Amino acid sequence: MTTPWTRAVLAEQLRTLGLEPGDAVLTHAGLRSVGRILGGPDALIAAIGDVLGPEGTLLGYCDWQLEDEVRDDPSLRDQIPPFDPLRSRSIRDNGAFPELLRTTPGAERSGNPGASCAALGGRADWFTSDHALDYGYGPQSPFGKLVASGGKSLMLGAPLDTMTLLHHAEHLADLPHKRILRYEAPLLIEGRTVWRAFEEFDTGNPVVEGLAEDFFAEVVESFLATGQGRRGRIGDAPSVLVEARPMVAFAVDWLEHRFRA
Repeated sequence: MTTPWTRAVLAEQLRTLGLEPGDAVLTHAGLRSVGRILGGPDALIAAIGDVLGPEGTLLGYCDWQLEDEVRDDPSLRDQIPPFDPLRSRSIRDNGAFPELLRTTPGAERSGNPGASCAALGGRADWFTSDHALDYGYGPQSPFGKLVASGGKSLMLGAPLDTMTLLHHAEHLADLPHKRILRYEAPLLIEGRTVWRAFEEFDTGNPVVEGLAEDFFAEVVESFLATGQGRRGRIGDAPSVLVEARPMVAFAVDWLEHRFRA
């Protein structure tokens, strides 16, 4: 059996990759790809916190575990628990990491159900407050704030096509015929269930026709090919760290050059 990765070693690997004290970093983690961790995933979260220090902030993309078919079934409408940032589980499609982060003592969560993010650290309240309920991947979101504050995105053993930050680029890009998603979902407001209509650019599919399902990976690889961003290993996991602002600017330009009318 291999020796497990320790919190101290993981922290040193994160520093080598380019994570620094005071950073805000949106992290996607494929925990199995990291390998055995002494102390489990909590030790990985702690290692990231050790590098970021008290002023830094670790973020994760939660979303919400509510299937469209259930939400749209009138016979079930009265039985659907409302979205509660304090209790509603993160979607399973994003792996275990966001839910583990969300339930770490001190973590906070933003209030847009589908675009919700958890944050832990010095600016957790700022990142999660006032998350726009419509177009929740735009400027008034943890993703927009990550760009505005000079944050980073870490793909820690996670596929590059899952870089949620690029939904912010889809929002910003000047493209014709963007797919728009309109739906209703229940929110917990002052102890009551309130159904609200939502509108946002579709993040379940490429934002316009003509893009591959996994085009995010192509965008990230193209960005890395310019010499920006860094590759390395965290535990056993191939990992990528990019700065959010140039990554989003590159993705917007990449999209607009292909699809602007």
